[in-house]
Amino acid sequence: MALPFDDDDYGDERKAPLVAKAMPGDNAEPLSISELSARLKRTVEDRFGFVRLRGELSGVKRAASGHLYCCLKDDKAVIDGVMWKGGAQRLAFRPEDGVEVIATGKLTTYPGRSKYQIVVESMEIAGEGALLALLEKLRTRLAAEGLFSEANKKPLPFLPATIGVVTSPTGAVIRDILHRLADRFPSRVLVWPVLVQGDGAASQVAAAVRGFSAMPADGAVPRPDLVIVARGGGSIEDLWSFNEEIVVRAVAECTIPTISAVGHETDTTLCDYAADRRAPTPTAAAEMAVPVRAELGSQLAELALRKRRCALRPVALGRERLEARARHLPRPEALLAVKAQRLDEASERLRRALRERAAGAGARLDAQGARLSLPLLRHRVERAEERLARAGLTPALLQRQFDIACKHFAPVARVLPQLNPDKPLARGFARVIDASGHTLTDKTQAEREPTLTLRFRDGDLTVVPNATPRRAARPKEPGVQQGDLF
Repeated sequence: MALPFDDDDYGDERKAPLVAKAMPGDNAEPLSISELSARLKRTVEDRFGFVRLRGELSGVKRAASGHLYCCLKDDKAVIDGVMWKGGAQRLAFRPEDGVEVIATGKLTTYPGRSKYQIVVESMEIAGEGALLALLEKLRTRLAAEGLFSEANKKPLPFLPATIGVVTSPTGAVIRDILHRLADRFPSRVLVWPVLVQGDGAASQVAAAVRGFSAMPADGAVPRPDLVIVARGGGSIEDLWSFNEEIVVRAVAECTIPTISAVGHETDTTLCDYAADRRAPTPTAAAEMAVPVRAELGSQLAELALRKRRCALRPVALGRERLEARARHLPRPEALLAVKAQRLDEASERLRRALRERAAGAGARLDAQGARLSLPLLRHRVERAEERLARAGLTPALLQRQFDIACKHFAPVARVLPQLNPDKPLARGFARVIDASGHTLTDKTQAEREPTLTLRFRDGDLTVVPNATPRRAARPKEPGVQQGDLF
């Protein structure tokens, strides 16, 4: 095989050497890769120890350790970025792809990949436009999950006994709410003090809402019937805690009806969309929470008056109708006048008739009394005594009448023993008797009776017609004996 060079080249020093040799006057010692990487790292960190970069986030991801990794890019270049756990926890917003930010930190290199990157110490959204774009993106994502659906809104209680307020205890908001509640309808108020802006405000507000929702109904502290999340006005940065996803989800998942009263009437946060009702101001939230007690008293008085009117109206109408119909009825004197006249005439005729009848009866009595004399009456009595004496009662006459009656009853007396129902009992028959002592001759009648009495020649026996008969015991089979085999 031919070699691509000549053997004479070994001895020619002007040619490229095969083995590295130190040349006379050469002071450039060869560096290792690690040494070069370390020098580059020191140079970059010294030269760019503090930089602020404006760019769009891309490839945002949070590691299990809590560190945040991302890329910052514009239309022509891209640079890797890393934010350690402590700085990532202090962020006031949630980094997402497509958000334009201003990152502050220092440049460094990563020798493992021969790349340079920025170690971000703080990150802010680049202007209000970028902040609004991030807000709209978050609103769209949460709306797609149904957190703002009207179907999930709960109605507010008409008259809550206890109202929970999530706000700062030192601001003017809580004083406005308490003052307005005292004017309208004094109610019990539970205040959960929280930060309303700055680091940790979102987590405190979410924890307060979830805490009110988790309170037991029969606990030592009364559970609120209504929750008001309130804050005064401010810029979009000041109200940003109420746009955090943790607060929006806590308000949407709250089991108690909620009113969002964040900012002034022109301010709108995502908490307003998630709450069951949005109030333009904290004072308006108090007005939504309770009615006016004086108006309720007036309404109750008006309802009571209407109730009395409704109860008395049928009575008044009935009285009017009765009076109208009574005017068309004739007077009682007119109705009874004819009857009274007839009664007077009948009474007069009765009096005359009684007088005339009494006079006629007296005349007839006088006429009959003239014919009744004592000798005539004595003669009639004597004649009756003579007839009674001639028709005297003798024993022979009575015996004759008794014999005739015995002849008539003799055939009946012979048949009577045959009609006795107990006579066939001596021949083995039995008579069925019900509970009332009547003799039964029909099977249907016997089945309807709970108990029956069977009368025999020598006594009675009580039976139940519908009782289940007992099964007869099966006869025990004889055991097999040894002799049976032969």
